[in-house]
Amino acid sequence: MQAFPSPASSPSLAQYRILIVDDEPANIALLENLLQQSGYVNCRSTTDSRRAMGLFGEFRPDLILLDLLMPHVDGYAVMKQIGAVTPPGAYLPILVLTADITPRAKQKALSAGAHDFLTKPFDLVEVLLRIRNLLQTRHLYLQLSAHNALLEERVRERTRDLEVAHNEILDRLSMAAEYRDDATGEHAKRVGLISERLALALGVPARQAGIIRRAATLHDLGKIGIPDAILLKQDALSPAEFGVMKTHTAIGARILSGSTSPILRLAETIALTHHERWDGTGYSPGLQGESVPLESRIVAVADALDAMINERPYRRALSLNEALQELARHSGTQFDPGVIQALSSVTQTSLFNLAEATSADQSRAEMERFSAGGQARQGAFASAASNRFPR
Repeated sequence: MQAFPSPASSPSLAQYRILIVDDEPANIALLENLLQQSGYVNCRSTTDSRRAMGLFGEFRPDLILLDLLMPHVDGYAVMKQIGAVTPPGAYLPILVLTADITPRAKQKALSAGAHDFLTKPFDLVEVLLRIRNLLQTRHLYLQLSAHNALLEERVRERTRDLEVAHNEILDRLSMAAEYRDDATGEHAKRVGLISERLALALGVPARQAGIIRRAATLHDLGKIGIPDAILLKQDALSPAEFGVMKTHTAIGARILSGSTSPILRLAETIALTHHERWDGTGYSPGLQGESVPLESRIVAVADALDAMINERPYRRALSLNEALQELARHSGTQFDPGVIQALSSVTQTSLFNLAEATSADQSRAEMERFSAGGQARQGAFASAASNRFPR
């Protein structure tokens, strides 16, 4: 009895799925018997090439033994159909078995997607050797694919970890900026959230609006460099003290400068220019209107709104309605009219819920401050601290 090559040297090969497509029942019987004797246990076959694609989708073979000259759908058409549903770069071996021994047939088959070629009548030992070689290559391909998938998942996990760490650093950096006059750091978070919603209302794409939200939390980072005697002073600042206070924009921009991160680059711009005014009378005289970056114009409104509806050591809070009216009065002078209009539209939608932007442990009384019908507070002003800063 003839000894046939077996997949025993690589037991996993015996489990691989083999599909046979040949219009001759005798050929099918011969190949199935040959494969069974050699230890291959997952074989399917058909003599009707019109069923080939159905079996292909159902069986998901690792190797296809394919005749070329068949009625209805020839082997070339079958390979074309298989190629159309096989992912680019995937290795799915096709061993062509045919009586057509012409060079043209061989070239055409190989060009159509065949990986190996044998002519009928074929030597059974050679057939098994070709099958084992093709399955070994398929096995290596699947191993490499699994390894690559594992590496890609590790890269994704690492990327997620880095993103979490990056966001945590930004959160802690914004908390550091607010710590001395807002130990909770909630002001920075609320300014970021309000800025994002204003950006969306202005038609900024969601991804960029998210970047604005993150960058906006760092708008006052430069306060780190302002002395406590000035930063925490409850009375109006003198002109000299106000001059020192104004330097927080340049300090913040300097701290944030030189980064390759889109968030930090935008944060640098916002830190430097969020106190510029629409009419050009801000911290950098002459910088006005649309020459002020849109993100900074958005943050200016968000910052002023949040400052007005939250209590500070030097003044009490306003109701939301009072704050909106105060901002509207300064539209076209201090603030961009387009951003003020967007704020008006946002406050009338479910997108704008200031209570959502506050920390979970705030009291109910504090939360009521953010509703339109909240108790009016004394001390209206347009900028975040205009009652402290000299004109």
